[in-house]
Amino acid sequence: MSNANILGDPNSTTPARTSGGWIADLDRTRHAGPFLAGHASAGQGMSTTAVHAGTHDDPRTGAVGTPIYQASTFVLGENQYQSVEEGFARDRFIYSRYGNPSQWAVQEKLAALEGAESAIVFSSGMAAITSTVMALMDKGAHVVASSDLYGGTYNLFNQEFPTFGMSCTMVDSYDFVAIEAAIQPNTQLMYFEAITNPLLKVIDIPRLAEIAKRRNVRLVVDATFAPPISMRTLDHGVDVVIHSASKYLNGHSDLIAGVAAGSRKLIDMIWPRLLNYGGSLDPHACFLLERGLKTLAIRMRAHEESATVLAHYLEAHPQVQKVFYPFLESHPDYATAKRLLKNGTGNITFVIEGGDAAALRLVNALQIPKQATSLGGVESLISLPFNTSQATFTSRQRSNVGIDPGCVRLSVGIEDAADLIADFEQALAVTYSQKEMSHA
Repeated sequence: MSNANILGDPNSTTPARTSGGWIADLDRTRHAGPFLAGHASAGQGMSTTAVHAGTHDDPRTGAVGTPIYQASTFVLGENQYQSVEEGFARDRFIYSRYGNPSQWAVQEKLAALEGAESAIVFSSGMAAITSTVMALMDKGAHVVASSDLYGGTYNLFNQEFPTFGMSCTMVDSYDFVAIEAAIQPNTQLMYFEAITNPLLKVIDIPRLAEIAKRRNVRLVVDATFAPPISMRTLDHGVDVVIHSASKYLNGHSDLIAGVAAGSRKLIDMIWPRLLNYGGSLDPHACFLLERGLKTLAIRMRAHEESATVLAHYLEAHPQVQKVFYPFLESHPDYATAKRLLKNGTGNITFVIEGGDAAALRLVNALQIPKQATSLGGVESLISLPFNTSQATFTSRQRSNVGIDPGCVRLSVGIEDAADLIADFEQALAVTYSQKEMSHA
């Protein structure tokens, strides 16, 4: 395979300029991508896709795997100048903030996994969210969003939006009548999360998509808790899917990154915001993300296997009051989860007796899960909403969104379920023996 094919075909007409020219013709279309040229599909299965899509062997040395193109800039020629002049600079290598072979490789893998025409990687999940939302909304526009959003997204809508004359109405993601009633004449976007944090509500995405299509607004979904191995969100009518790639997609707790995927038309609209806001992902970080994605399918199976066993154990424990895990029949969204999710998740939220003081004793007694924010890593991570993700809430506010005292959020890693159960067994025993001692 020639080096020209690896680095993009200089004779390509991407993005599908018609014979009459890209600028003048109304019938112009866009190819999927941009992707590195000359790479055939290796198979249809998700695990095969995760390993091979977008990954390129080094044509010079034969090294297996995509090299790290640690370059800030690229040699310019007639083709690059033409791409700028005619409006397809995204499809040429010019400057690494615009695009880099390491970015293209991992973007191709992500697009293949999501079933998308195109994808863009960002330097963080919030960079992906901000760039996407700002690209798809005009000054003075309105968004309808879930009332239990990730804190960073909540702050974007409530702190930053007013400075742009934009507004947001937050609605219970279960209340589809209220969601539709919240749509205003200037509503341009609906923004929801596939699975919410920390109570793991599984949202009926197809119902949201039906409302969005009927009311002529775009639907953006943050699917961080539901990676494409579990659910290909775009298949359910979503316009753009976003992930914090720091979580399940990378899976090793060593990277901050984000991704947006969707149609080539919409991702082309988002790309200029990436340039303007400067949220480009470094080539070495792209390498880390591509490496992590190769094991996504097998990691998700391991997460699900251990989480399901542990969730059943916790539900049966006398000191555990509630367990939120979508693949437990007791979960209010069990039927929705079985309908929409191909695989389970590695997240469990549960509530123990004794309130937040008991929860603190529990996390301090555990030996395997690490006390840390984030999720989706190969190691189990545990945190308490009252002093991390919802620390700025009053106790009443936490109660209003369903977060009870004693609430614990657990991201189950890929450790053996038997070891995790044994650890929780000893930690719960310590937690409640200490309680009894304190009342002695």
